[in-house]
Amino acid sequence: MSEYHIVASTAELGDEDQVHVNVNGRDILLCKHAGKYYAIDYYCNHAFLPMEGGTMQHGLITCPYHGAEFSLADGSAQAAPAWEALTSYPIQVTNESITIAVT
Repeated sequence: MSEYHIVASTAELGDEDQVHVNVNGRDILLCKHAGKYYAIDYYCNHAFLPMEGGTMQHGLITCPYHGAEFSLADGSAQAAPAWEALTSYPIQVTNESITIAVT
């Protein structure tokens, strides 16, 4: 069963911002892109380098190191050199609190 954890307030992220959060020992990248919030694995599964700082366009995030692209919505790999999806995490925004669910 998933449990939601408060990770940030909406005031902490402007549009196109990213922040590293840790929930129950999991490193997660919280992003705001085109007015929506997303949460994916913090580390790229291609070379295990941080996704933070990657460019976000058209619902995708590009790894800043080797150019792998992933869907912000579901973590699916969209361009090489990565072929496996990143884990994406459910988000809820209640009042001004952003929460992420992890199992």
